[in-house]
Amino acid sequence: MQGMSERQYAAHVGLSRGAIQKAKTAERLVLYPDGSINAAESDVRRAETTDPSKTRKPPAPKLKPVPEAAVAAVGDTLREQGLAVPAVGGGTTFLQAKTANEVLKAQERRIRLQKLKGELIERARALSLVFRLAREVRDAWVNWPSRSSALMAAELGVEPAAMQKALEKHVRAHLDELAEVRPDFR
Repeated sequence: MQGMSERQYAAHVGLSRGAIQKAKTAERLVLYPDGSINAAESDVRRAETTDPSKTRKPPAPKLKPVPEAAVAAVGDTLREQGLAVPAVGGGTTFLQAKTANEVLKAQERRIRLQKLKGELIERARALSLVFRLAREVRDAWVNWPSRSSALMAAELGVEPAAMQKALEKHVRAHLDELAEVRPDFR
């Protein structure tokens, strides 16, 4: 066989075998003496004899625009995992987006499992516990000079009232410094 079969030529031009048979019957294909199709010459003849208005063009896929936030989230997820991140404006490939999606699903499952095991607590509860602990520590420090000043004054041989006043002054200054520290729970 010198040229292509009907099936091979149909695959070559992206048409059905039936369409190739119709073109063969209408003598729009160039055949070798053995009946096989001369692909190069048939392509030229088909281009000359085919009415462009009657050709079917596959519809262009309607793609929805992807929000920039979603693309940024994919990039962030890939970066966190140490994977390749597309260049800015370079576009994200389907494989990169799918990888990021699988990573996010795995992270979500891990967090859900940690909550079930009691390893994670809600943010509001954590803030409440930290606030309560800080208040208890502050109250303990505020009351410490009155409890300890008499004992320290006796050891040092100084006036208890003066010792208490000095301790309260320094403890308050230290607590004011600590009050400026704000925990960040992001």
